[in-house]
Amino acid sequence: MVTYIFIFFAKILEVSLTTIRTVFITRGEKLLAAVIGFFEVSIWLYVIGRVLNGIQEDPKKMIIYALGFACGNYIGCIIEDKLAIGILTMNVIVSEKDSIELSRVLREESVGVTIVEGEGIHSKRKILIIHAKRKRKNDIIKIIENTNISAVISINDTKTVYGGYGIKK
Repeated sequence: MVTYIFIFFAKILEVSLTTIRTVFITRGEKLLAAVIGFFEVSIWLYVIGRVLNGIQEDPKKMIIYALGFACGNYIGCIIEDKLAIGILTMNVIVSEKDSIELSRVLREESVGVTIVEGEGIHSKRKILIIHAKRKRKNDIIKIIENTNISAVISINDTKTVYGGYGIKK
């Protein structure tokens, strides 16, 4: 029973590290990704050795391993979401008249906003472009929602932003 528990939790840890390492790679954090990769593969080698040893006599190890893998993916995503590493770009589309008020409110909350012209199907629009740390995403959305201004918000991950207000690289 101890072997099953070990395999399950070690696999969760290993796959969670894989998820976090992948995020660091995509964000350009090479050194941190390499360090995590070292521990990740060390755990994998140890666990796979335990699983393969006597697998014919005890196929339950495969099921425990697979369950650990599935749970590791889930937990890794939760951890990554909590860490919220990186930068995002938000495009907020609003009416021309609402753009002034919304940009004022956002700027009062130390959110950098750039406004560009846009055109909707029936009227002129303004597009508020916001670059922010991913940790601020929900906060910024709440600020926008609390204004009761009708807005279309699209959010994209951004690898790098040089310069600007509120983001240091």
